[in-house]
This record gives sequence, structure tokens and C-alpha cells, in this order.
Amino acid sequence: MAYGRYLALRIINALIVLVVVIFVISALFNKVAEDQLKITIEEQVRGETRNPTFARMSAEKQKEFIAQRKEYYIHMYGLDKSYIQRVMDRTKDTLTLHFGKAHELRSPTGSKEVSTIIKEVLPRSILLFTTAGIIYSIIGILVGLKSAQRAGSSLDKGISIFALVSLSLPMWWVGMIFILIFAFKLGWFPASSYPLPQYENLLQYVGGVLYKMALPLITIVFVNFGGWAYTSRNLVIGILQEDFVMVARAKGVPERKVIYGHVLRAAAPSIVTLTIFTLLGSLGGAIITETVFNWPGMGRLYWAAIQMNEIPVIMGLTFVNIFLYLFAMVLADLVYGYLDPRIKVGVSGRV
Repeated sequence: MAYGRYLALRIINALIVLVVVIFVISALFNKVAEDQLKITIEEQVRGETRNPTFARMSAEKQKEFIAQRKEYYIHMYGLDKSYIQRVMDRTKDTLTLHFGKAHELRSPTGSKEVSTIIKEVLPRSILLFTTAGIIYSIIGILVGLKSAQRAGSSLDKGISIFALVSLSLPMWWVGMIFILIFAFKLGWFPASSYPLPQYENLLQYVGGVLYKMALPLITIVFVNFGGWAYTSRNLVIGILQEDFVMVARAKGVPERKVIYGHVLRAAAPSIVTLTIFTLLGSLGGAIITETVFNWPGMGRLYWAAIQMNEIPVIMGLTFVNIFLYLFAMVLADLVYGYLDPRIKVGVSGRV
């Protein structure tokens, strides 16, 4: 029960942070967004003045008509409200997923609704970075375990050097090198991931998508798995010195069971937490990666929105990123508490 109250408190804290951050972002972007709305109003009124009826009006009637239409649109968009009220309304719209419409960007189906555009690109980013995260996490953990078991060996030294080198290389630079080698020189993969294949057959479509995402997937795994192996290695080396490991070995427990049944279980809370935040960090850094490979995900959309000054799209994407990070924090607390009984004991004593 105490742990349930603790989790509920963490969720409430996350929601408060979400509201405060979105309010601050709404206040920061409010001026630019309203300037765009004023331009939109000017264009709408200018379009109405092309009506033949407007041309037959006197000059005084035309000025009156233009003033009335501007006043109508200003009221419709809420620009006649106080500054705080306008920011509050923008915050409310963002929190309720009413991001509005984009001015230039649109979805492949032609919709300019920001929520529709984000719904179409979000699964692609999750597909790429989650798949890559699962692959380099598994490889990194397995290699890290072997490296920890053979501390000081050639494997251990090689993993340390590779981790240092790979983590020092910018992912965009590695991506461009891989495109040069595997796309232009060898011709194994396409240089651009866009457009995605269009097949009616499901198997052909899945195969085409996997082929398109192979090169960015290889790049992400190559850059990240060395660091994962080195981190896992350091975690496991510390646990191997614990008393319960010594006792298990003294009892004659097989080494494989000691590593995978005792050591890995003890390291699981830290590894799972690191996995969650690594995946979210990858999504946050998707702008450069997806732009290099022309992968049609959130990062590429973010870059296009910044170039075109699409404030509704930027607000929508920012909300999604913040929500994902806060959700990851709550999930990390939940998983950490489930895997580590000491968390439950500590919570019971405080709540």
C-alpha cells in the first residue's frame, strides 16, 4: 500500500512538472505564435476583399468592412484577451492535444492538423530507436558480462578502447561515413530512407521498411553498444566483489548461474533504468540522426518545423518529448522499486 502511495505521488509530481513546463514554453512561444496568427488574419481579410461585392463598396465602407473582419478574427483567435489568459488558453490547448494546424507542413494524407502529422511520424521514430536500443542493449550487456569475467584480458582492454573511441565519434559523422561506404561505394543500402516503400503485401512492406532502416540502425548500434558494454562491465565488476557472490561460488554454484542468476539480477535495476533513459535520450537526439539518413520520424519533422517556423508543430513535438521523458521517469521508478526490494522498504518507512 505504501509503495502504491509512493507511485501515485510520483505520478502527481510528473503531472505538475508537465503543466509547469508547458506553461513556460507557451509563454515563450506566445509572441511568435501570435505574430503568425496576425499574418494569417491579414491573409484571410485580404482574401475576402477580392470578393466583387467589396469592389462595389465606397472607400469608407471598405475601410469599415476591413476593420470589422479584422476585429472578428482577432476575437475568434482570442487575441483580444489578456496576455495571461492567452498563455493559459495555449497551455490548455497543448495539454489537451489541440495543437492547431500547421501553415506549410502537412501529413502524407494532406492533413494540416498537427496531431495527425505527429501521429504519423511518432511510430517511425519509436520503431527505429527502440529497435536499435534493444539490439545494442542486449549486445552491450552480454559483451560487458564477458569483459567483467575476464577483467584485465585482451577482450576487456579492447572493449574499453572501443567504447572510448565510439562514444567520442558524433553519430551524424559516423552516419555520413557509413552512407559513403555502404550506400555509394558498396551499394548495399539506400543512401536515403525516404520515401518508405509502398507495398500491398504485408511481408514485402515489412521487408522494405527494414531495408530502408538498416543503415541508420547499424549506425546507432555501432555508436552506442561499446558504451553499453563498458557500463555493464563496470557494474558487474563491482557486484562480483560482493559477499553473496563469494558465498555462491564457495557453495559450488555453477559460474553461469552465478553470473546470470545472481550478478545480473543484482545489476538489473541500474541496467533497466539506464535502458529507459537511453531510449528516451535517443529520441531526443533524433533530429540530427534522422536528418542525415532522411528518416521520416519526429527528428526530421522537428528540423523541418524549425526551418519553416511552424510554432504549432514545434509546440506539439515539444509536448510529446516532455511527456515521454516524464513517463520514462515514472516507469523507471516503478521498475526500480519492483526489482530492488530496498526501495519498498525505504518507502514504507517514509510514507
